[in-house]
Amino acid sequence: MTLVAPRETVADFDPEVMRLFDQYVHGGLDRRGFLGRASRYAAAAGTTAAGLLAALSPSFAAAQRVASSDPRIKTERIEIASPAGHGKINALVARPAHAAGALPVVLVIHENRGLNPHIEDIARRLAVDNFIAVAPDLLTTAGGCPGDEDKAREAFAKIDQVKACEDFAAAANHARGIAGGSGKLGATGFCYGGGVVNMLATRIPELICGAPYYGPAPTLDQVTKIKAELQIVFAATDQRINAMWPPYEAALKAAGVKFEAHFYPGTQHGFNNDTTPRFDDAQAKVAWGRTLALFNRTLRG
Repeated sequence: MTLVAPRETVADFDPEVMRLFDQYVHGGLDRRGFLGRASRYAAAAGTTAAGLLAALSPSFAAAQRVASSDPRIKTERIEIASPAGHGKINALVARPAHAAGALPVVLVIHENRGLNPHIEDIARRLAVDNFIAVAPDLLTTAGGCPGDEDKAREAFAKIDQVKACEDFAAAANHARGIAGGSGKLGATGFCYGGGVVNMLATRIPELICGAPYYGPAPTLDQVTKIKAELQIVFAATDQRINAMWPPYEAALKAAGVKFEAHFYPGTQHGFNNDTTPRFDDAQAKVAWGRTLALFNRTLRG
């Protein structure tokens, strides 16, 4: 039997390294910039800056929970027309292999790297939990998720975000009417995708609920259009996103939107993503449990 060494956690890294990594992930630093600034911390940790980056980068295979071949589910790739956006957007659809009756649908929105293996796995997990999951890929017109984090971020930075909003709206409207679906639609998304969920709540009045994870707030003057119930997830140590919350919270209250917001103690941005050391298993279980409870309560029956 081959023993696999346990993956590092946030506690294994200097807090400044985590701050630099967050900047790198979100385009504030390129690879060279991260390596240059992280080198002083690498030496203290007995490694190299490249070693730090490798340790912090996603390990998709190690974190997979539901394989594409899992007999409990079935998956397919579809193309959704988006005439007001980039013309089309591809998506993964995951559903239970054997469903009794129509099922609620959940739109799953990726981070700023396109539809990578982790987000595909999230969609398959939802299928195991008896939902139809639709996970669109904004990098469709760039050839899809390239399988390389740097190349994915580079491609993502070139996307027209006005057209991107139209692509996701098209995906949401397609998901509402998907074969086998009940017509009841929820959404979840992570980081960039959390911001898309917030945006879609202002755009799609038929959206019943949303669970945005550590995503940017929508345009505040559009909050009055939100009809969905929201369960908003924050990492406790996520200054960039958390700074947007007070005015967003005030706008939600003024608009009478039904919502809950939870700040998960001790967590970093990306704490639900189990492919990186920022993953917090205990807090992610609580957050995902609340997300499933929201979907089950609002989308079924």
